[in-house]
Amino acid sequence: MSKPNTRRLDREIEHTQRKIEAVHNDEWWPLTGSERRQIMGALAGGSYRVVRGKSTSRAENRLAALKQSVITRLTAEMTALQTERQRIVNEHAQAKAAKKSAGGWLW
Repeated sequence: MSKPNTRRLDREIEHTQRKIEAVHNDEWWPLTGSERRQIMGALAGGSYRVVRGKSTSRAENRLAALKQSVITRLTAEMTALQTERQRIVNEHAQAKAAKKSAGGWLW
C-alpha cells in the first residue's frame, strides 16, 4: 500500500505556520477584515489621544488583546489541521494492518 495522501493538509499546515509567524512580526496579511477594522480603530483612538497629550495605555492594551486573539484563532486552526492529518494517517495504518492480517502470508 502507498503512503496516505496528506500533501494538501501539509501545505495548509505550513501556510498557517507562516500566518502565525507573520502575526508575531506585526504583519497584517493574515488578518480577517473584522480584525483589521478593530486594529485600525485602536490605532485611530491611540493616535487621537497622543495628539491630545493623553495616555495611550487603553489603545495599547486593546492592540495586545487583538493580537492575542488572532494568534489564538490561528493556533486553533493549526490544531484542527494537525488533528485531521493524524486521523488520515491513523485510518491508513488501520487499513494497512487489516489488509496485512487478512492475507495468507505469515512473515
